[in-house]
Amino acid sequence: MRVMNLISKGTTNAKTKKNRRESVIMYMSPHKQNSKGISICPKASKGCSAACLYNSGRGKFNSVQKARIRKTEFYLSDKQGFAEQLLKELGSLSNRATKNGNTIAVRLNGTSDLDLLYLIKSRTGVDPIGIPNLVYYDYTKVLGKIKKYANTSYRLTFSKSENNWDECLKALEYGAPVSVVFSTTKKEELPTEYSGYKVLDGDAADDIMLDVPGSYILGLRFKGSKKEMESAIKSGFVIDVR
Repeated sequence: MRVMNLISKGTTNAKTKKNRRESVIMYMSPHKQNSKGISICPKASKGCSAACLYNSGRGKFNSVQKARIRKTEFYLSDKQGFAEQLLKELGSLSNRATKNGNTIAVRLNGTSDLDLLYLIKSRTGVDPIGIPNLVYYDYTKVLGKIKKYANTSYRLTFSKSENNWDECLKALEYGAPVSVVFSTTKKEELPTEYSGYKVLDGDAADDIMLDVPGSYILGLRFKGSKKEMESAIKSGFVIDVR
């Protein structure tokens, strides 16, 4: 079940291509979309699953979905081989960044929520955080990851769902941003404040959390139809600011 490449160029994504630095991203098939029915988004809520961007952009193409499923099946069937290939690809990125004198931002959970840095370290003995000229960032709903990687070069943003605000407050205490989806459309401005915290525009670039330290709300606009938005507002996943 090996695949040619696990990591994709950031230019394949409408949001990551806005990043200030060179970026790469890895997409897998989210939640339980695999042959084993194992969730690779362990804290996914109903609202999160309903609003998932898995089928947006290039993800709507069958060939792209099949490629993402192959990566997931590879991970589930051969974690050792997966970790080794992922480390090899990170090493190649590091070599290129060193040669070019730049830093590459790595997002390994484009549509998943796994601790892949730990997988590499535990399976190969190499800590990816120590690989030169790479920085890591992701979104997560796993509060333990926020605490574990606080004050490291792995910058995590905690994702608000319809039922985890208490954990959001803890993540903010740990110094992490918290992403919140608002009913704002792509042509509208996000609110400047939410629940006493400053709101930054998370749609401006995918790697904004790498440039702005500390705790704040990373505001995201809802991507979907009006009908889908009304359902997401009703569930509590989307904050209505209309």
